[in-house]
Amino acid sequence: MDHTQRATADTARLMEQILYEVKRVVVGQDRFLERVMVALLAQGHLLVEGVPGLAKTLTVKTLAQVVQGQFRRIQFTPDLVPADLVGTRLYNQKSGEFSTALGPVFANLLLADEINRAPAKVQSALLEVMQERQVTIAGTSHRVPEPFVVMATQNPIETEGTYPLPEAQVDRFMFKVLVDYPTEEEEFVIVQRVTGAAQAVAAVATTEQLANLQQLCRKVYVDPALVQYAVKLVAATREPARAGLKDVARLLSYGASPRATISLIEGARALALLRGRSYALPEDVGDLVHDVLRHRLVLSYEALSEGLTADALIDKFMAHVPLPAKVLEHEQAA
Repeated sequence: MDHTQRATADTARLMEQILYEVKRVVVGQDRFLERVMVALLAQGHLLVEGVPGLAKTLTVKTLAQVVQGQFRRIQFTPDLVPADLVGTRLYNQKSGEFSTALGPVFANLLLADEINRAPAKVQSALLEVMQERQVTIAGTSHRVPEPFVVMATQNPIETEGTYPLPEAQVDRFMFKVLVDYPTEEEEFVIVQRVTGAAQAVAAVATTEQLANLQQLCRKVYVDPALVQYAVKLVAATREPARAGLKDVARLLSYGASPRATISLIEGARALALLRGRSYALPEDVGDLVHDVLRHRLVLSYEALSEGLTADALIDKFMAHVPLPAKVLEHEQAA
């Protein structure tokens, strides 16, 4: 077993330990938890849509405890100002000097609860820290700690008092994950755990180990055929008619940006590492397509009037642009 295989096996073992500890508290939500781990490894951000009470906050908080990272939760409201997020300058009357008070964005795992309830000014302040991983206060830049992941939640039920997220900000999120209700069996276990004795979780990793895993994630092999597939699929969303999907062209106003292609490949790398491999397979890319594209497609009025969703259009694109065959470097070497 060479160094890369050994490192991949160690990573898979560590990921199993982290997931095991989180699952001691969180019931179900396997797909959502997997996407959180992928975003953590790929250094991306998550936009989560789901009704209240589905353990979104609990998942991120528990994960922060397991990896010994800092966790902060910001409740977004219409009266929030940028300084409430990034921090501000304070004047000391005794010394006559200014000091900088850093805001709650300086954490490893940041939960932006009901992000669409904040005005555009606040959302743009979060935009800088998501993209640049730093904030600027009074002309001075301050780096946020590494690793840094933002998980923003949206409530699909209430629309009164909400602000639509700017397209530029939505595009910064690697995934948009839809969280659904638990099954009856899962809900039975949830009630037992919540009403029973509190479960203690053990810290099985450190933020330094997590940073090393992020570096290892960049070394996961991705076959050029998979990159070409991602490019073709995303390009088809921009010009459906040119890709042979004339009937879809009228249903889309705008397609996905190059960030979608990058997110597909980076996400596939992280998913492969999470599954204990040092190489990505076509199914790693295919599993992430809906989460990567659903918030990047702008549907036309015609599509909305017909009751179509972004996921329905993505299915059409995936059916038209097939996944490549498994032609991988390790197979050729064998």
